[in-house]
Amino acid sequence: MATTSIYGDNPVKEDVHTHTISVLVDNEPGVLARVIGLFAGRGYNIESLTVAETRHRQGLSRITIVTSGTAMIIEQIKAQLGRLVPVHSVSDLTIEGPSVERELALVKVDGTGEKRVEALRIADIFRARPVDATTESFVFEIVGDTEKLDAFIELMKPLGLVDLSRTGVVAIARGPEGMAGQD
Repeated sequence: MATTSIYGDNPVKEDVHTHTISVLVDNEPGVLARVIGLFAGRGYNIESLTVAETRHRQGLSRITIVTSGTAMIIEQIKAQLGRLVPVHSVSDLTIEGPSVERELALVKVDGTGEKRVEALRIADIFRARPVDATTESFVFEIVGDTEKLDAFIELMKPLGLVDLSRTGVVAIARGPEGMAGQD
């Protein structure tokens, strides 16, 4: 995606990219509100947000944020996050090397007859598993990257998609190193 800005008479194209940012913070009240406030106060959009305490180090939580912007905006976001007091480290997993990203969705599909058979067939192809079933509906659990989930959901729409719940992206860097500040 590209945006165009005008500086004088010269149009300048700036590429907008999606980035996954991992933030290690103190697990205390108000921290998430401060992080979200940073985004809201500057007009940045959060496309996905997950947060949970890390088990191997009590007292810390990992916030995973998917956002998009120009290279300059992403750098501003990371710098401003790094200046927040409860933040221990900020990692841009999109540019810092290989990482693993996953999302989970629960997808409820209402259908009988051929639509029911087709929903089960597509679920099998996508490795979605039924976690609840009645004679008229299924709830499928699907895990994968965002594009995989989007594709599955699009295919379920004409088959009777009635409800959907998504976790948002969780991500971690590949390799033997942990996130800075987790020792």
